[in-house]
Amino acid sequence: MMPTGTRAARVHVRSSLLVLAGLAAGTTTLAAQAPRTLTLDEAVRLAEVARPAVIQARAQIRNAEAARLVAKGLWLPNLNASAQGNQLAAGGVGRVDPATGEVVPGGSTTRSVNFGLNSSVDLFDGFRRYNDRDVAEAQLDAAGAGLTDARFQTRLQVTNQFYTLLAAQQLLSVREASVRRADEQLRQSVARLRAGSATRSDSLRSLVAFGTARGNTAIAQRDVIAAEASLGQLTGLEGRAGAADDSSYYKLITAIDTVSLVQEAAAKSPIVQNTAASATAAQAQLRSIKAAYWPTLTLSGSYTFNGSSIRNYDLTNQRQLNLGINWAIFNKFVRERNVALQVSNIEIADATAAEAVRQVRTTVISQLAGLDAAQTRITIAETSVVAASEDLRVQQERYRLGAATIVEVLTSQEALNQTEVDVVVARFDFLRARAQIEAVLGRTL
Repeated sequence: MMPTGTRAARVHVRSSLLVLAGLAAGTTTLAAQAPRTLTLDEAVRLAEVARPAVIQARAQIRNAEAARLVAKGLWLPNLNASAQGNQLAAGGVGRVDPATGEVVPGGSTTRSVNFGLNSSVDLFDGFRRYNDRDVAEAQLDAAGAGLTDARFQTRLQVTNQFYTLLAAQQLLSVREASVRRADEQLRQSVARLRAGSATRSDSLRSLVAFGTARGNTAIAQRDVIAAEASLGQLTGLEGRAGAADDSSYYKLITAIDTVSLVQEAAAKSPIVQNTAASATAAQAQLRSIKAAYWPTLTLSGSYTFNGSSIRNYDLTNQRQLNLGINWAIFNKFVRERNVALQVSNIEIADATAAEAVRQVRTTVISQLAGLDAAQTRITIAETSVVAASEDLRVQQERYRLGAATIVEVLTSQEALNQTEVDVVVARFDFLRARAQIEAVLGRTL
């Protein structure tokens, strides 16, 4: 009859082998599909081509440039050409030819032609053109700042997702390392059980720890695939996108002039420049609206040629020059309404600009604090990994000699797993805080 310990050992050996077989078969077809690997710069470039926010910001610049061209064109005279042909059957009564102005006798048919040029220019319009030009320039400045902000917000979004993928990949490596340690401990517990130097509880605890580690690895694999899919979406790819790691990403910042960064953000942040330019445009728009209180002085002229079949199409010309003034003395308070609406727009634009300054200051201050805290956590976590690794080595040796229990070994093993996770989390908290500051500043640190 087989001893109970030996039979239990074989049962657990078979159990561990079944678990290992499940581990090998657990890779899904989706996970096996290789995504396209991108660097961070490649991902940002692809996103700037694909993201609607950047495309819209570029369209707004084109629109603003077109509006500026129109504002410049207001200083130029307009020029129109016209041509007209006419056939008139007078019947029994004489008619006036609308093309030539000649009287056509009754009972006859005549043909006529008319063509010419006419032009007009505003000599004075209550300074509206000056203010329209200022509006167009301010709107172009706002559109330029808006494009910069859209690009950096897109960069922030892509960078965060890129770092999320890198963090998922590193956490997967951490989980896989914990599986290897748990597997090694399970094999050792089973071997000691077979040798009669350990209890069945040791192998059961080791098997539970192995299963937990494997479950955590499966979750980490899921997170990697989900992050790859999200990065692929952001970059406009049809499938998943992988992230190429680079040691330069993790370079810590040794010295930061926090006061200067806050001041720079309040003055030069793209969102601050955008809202400030919009406020300037609103002020210029009010001045342009007030031009309606002034008279308009317009110079116009025309030069036309007329001919008809009555005179064998002998062309005659007519020149005309007009100088006119138009002044809306009262227009049922429409001007007053327009001014009131624009004053409200100015108040909103000024408040938005002031809020943008406060917002970027708050963001930079909070993210700088997060940056400093993350760097401290990185140093602590890296030190803890070294200590936890040595502690696990000592506990495993003590367990091998029978001086430590399996609980002590598994506790040390879990402590090492957690410190390795803490390193990854702190590292990417630092990177995300830095990316947020860069997005607010509109430049890299």
